[in-house]
Amino acid sequence: MSTGNIKTIVDGKDFGFIAPDGQKPGDKDLFFHKESLVDVTLEELKAGDKVSFDVEAAEKGPRAVNVKRA
Repeated sequence: MSTGNIKTIVDGKDFGFIAPDGQKPGDKDLFFHKESLVDVTLEELKAGDKVSFDVEAAEKGPRAVNVKRA
């Protein structure tokens, strides 16, 4: 399981992005959808919150799943 911080939650949408710990300049943030949240809702999260997550391959690139507050 990886860790990182919530970077952005897109207002009016059901998704956001996570900046993984150890991210290098030029690395992309990880997409997550509200359906990937565990024991927390999108409304309870804000930018900067520490989370843990798994990464899985998706059509548009890697995404975070099993996202939990760390």
